Amino acid sequence: MSEYTSTIEWSLDGPNFSTNRYSRRHRWLFDGGISVPASSSPQVVPLPMSDAAAVDPEEAFVASLSSCHMLWFLFIASKSGYVVEAYRDHATGVMRKGEDEKLAMTLITLRPVTRFSTHKQPNHAELHELHLSAHESCYIAASIRTEVRCEPSLDINQGINA
Repeated sequence: MSEYTSTIEWSLDGPNFSTNRYSRRHRWLFDGGISVPASSSPQVVPLPMSDAAAVDPEEAFVASLSSCHMLWFLFIASKSGYVVEAYRDHATGVMRKGEDEKLAMTLITLRPVTRFSTHKQPNHAELHELHLSAHESCYIAASIRTEVRCEPSLDINQGINA
């Protein structure tokens, strides 16, 4: 068993708490020492009570799934004899009311683009198999009920700036 921790810090900045017009800006602190500015999403809580420049929980949710998928993809590609030179994923999440009428992240689409070294290139079927294996190995994907789609680029050498 492994345990992971984070610390979330917020403090009132102004007199408007009782009117629900307070800042949602806060900090995420992680065990490695990094502090990340965080806020509610401006799509959920309007500006200026949220901070568009900060990470919001919805973005972090999508990013954690994308990151987990990428890390497994890199591991599996390496074990399969491929050399990945670059990887970029423009992941998106869709939040809407589910069947129970509660807001939920109902769909996350990963759109990874990968550049491999020239010594061994996967074909389209092998690329999809690498991503399928990464998805099946990703513990974030295994922990959620959200539908996850992976739409890797069919042009595996384009779309990434070196």
